[in-house]
Amino acid sequence: MARVLVPEKIADAGLNALRAAGHEVDVQLGLTPEQLIEAVKGAHALIIRSATTVTAEVLDAGTDLVVVGRAGIGLDNVDVAHATARGVMVVNAPQSNILSAAEQTMALMLAQARNIPQAHGALVAGRWERSKWEGVELADKTLAIVGLGRIGKLVAQRAMAFGMRIIAHDPFISPDRAQAMNIELVSLDEVAAQADFLTLHVAKTPETIGLIGEDFLSKAKPSLRVINVSRGGIVDEAALADAIREGKIAGAALDVFEKEPTTESLLFELPQVVVAPHLGASTAEAQDKAGDTIAEQVLLALGGEFVPFAVNVAAGEASETVRPFLRVAEQLGRLFAGLGEGLPSNVEIEYAGELAGYDTRILTLSVLKGFFGAVSTEPVSYVNAPTLAEEQGVEVNESSTSSTVDWINLISLSGGGRQIAGTLVGLKAEPRLVQIDGHSVDVPPSEHLIIVRNDDRPGVIGRVATALGDAGVNIADMDVGRSSRADGALMVIATSEAITPEVEQALRSADGVTSVSVAHA
Repeated sequence: MARVLVPEKIADAGLNALRAAGHEVDVQLGLTPEQLIEAVKGAHALIIRSATTVTAEVLDAGTDLVVVGRAGIGLDNVDVAHATARGVMVVNAPQSNILSAAEQTMALMLAQARNIPQAHGALVAGRWERSKWEGVELADKTLAIVGLGRIGKLVAQRAMAFGMRIIAHDPFISPDRAQAMNIELVSLDEVAAQADFLTLHVAKTPETIGLIGEDFLSKAKPSLRVINVSRGGIVDEAALADAIREGKIAGAALDVFEKEPTTESLLFELPQVVVAPHLGASTAEAQDKAGDTIAEQVLLALGGEFVPFAVNVAAGEASETVRPFLRVAEQLGRLFAGLGEGLPSNVEIEYAGELAGYDTRILTLSVLKGFFGAVSTEPVSYVNAPTLAEEQGVEVNESSTSSTVDWINLISLSGGGRQIAGTLVGLKAEPRLVQIDGHSVDVPPSEHLIIVRNDDRPGVIGRVATALGDAGVNIADMDVGRSSRADGALMVIATSEAITPEVEQALRSADGVTSVSVAHA
């Protein structure tokens, strides 16, 4: 059972799923930064929304943290780099509010085009100002979308229904892909030259901060209206206010601001501006989706499983073919560490068979997680395993081949004079060790394994079994390795419990035994 700290309001369905899985859900709303540092101590997971800032100090205080979950998309309130260094997984719910954000974009676009908030305010204040708030139609106008991701595509679909012409700027989208959506890709300068409406759907990064600033606005059409439902700071608010005040552009609609919460801005003084207090994800449906999704991701992270929405794990999605091999890859890594003394300078990982045709980066992370988990006193996760390899000077190389001799799929590890390979067999996809140091074996990667190298002559197997029996150690499984090389024999023995150093020494002293390795999967 893990303790999950929740300092913000999260949908009950998600929290109940965590409780049903046996975890303690500790809801403490309204914590100050100082109180959060105290509350996070002993927590294994931290689930937040946008109001809580997860700083390096919070992460350092949460020495037991496995995962930080953000119930939403943006992560500018989480120190992801420090979390990665600490081996803490950071996950979000990137698809939970995309529909709500797209609809908010359209709502603000229409509100800006037709001056609805201004007219509403005047009327409820007792003023009938019909002629003052004349607007413009969306039909036949050019909408520029900066960031043609999930939300940008939804906005494009909805804007087309209004008869708008769509152009877009996104360096990560191919022209062919954009053309298939009936969208023309253009440069940022061309956006300024052509757009009547501009909507932003990009992450807040050093490259996008101030993206819509004085230089861009000086090139814009006088009819331009800027809509931002992405992140504050992407639009230079002072430059935007100046451009509207001086008549360089027609207006703006903003849902997000550089500093939040905020109740004061130069933009608030301008009648051509429509604003909202970051309502993009504020729908009942989006909050339910975010709570459900983040609970699922946190459950996977706490269980050591592959987490699809982990933002600081250097791997793609695990396909249905790859996913079953995650556990055996980690077991192989742990056993590989026990085959020799010290860390090898390099680890070669080969994927053979059907696996060779898939993205296997998550399997490599599983191998490293198992390997360093066996030799490190610090917690090891998918997040920090590559960093540990780099810090320890272990070079990791991957290769793939579509052919195998005896197996449909095979994962093989080698380096530092040691080698091990494994696969899944049967309809139940049961893990098997099938090679150790070039010897063919067939044994499950059990929790406690003894690898005995010995002279290939009668009596040695009996002496090893007798030594274990005399020590009261139960043999759960055993296989004798076969090799085409004339370099002795090999035994792989699975025991019900770990053997003591004294038993290990007794095995080494047995007549005919040349070496003994102890590995724990």
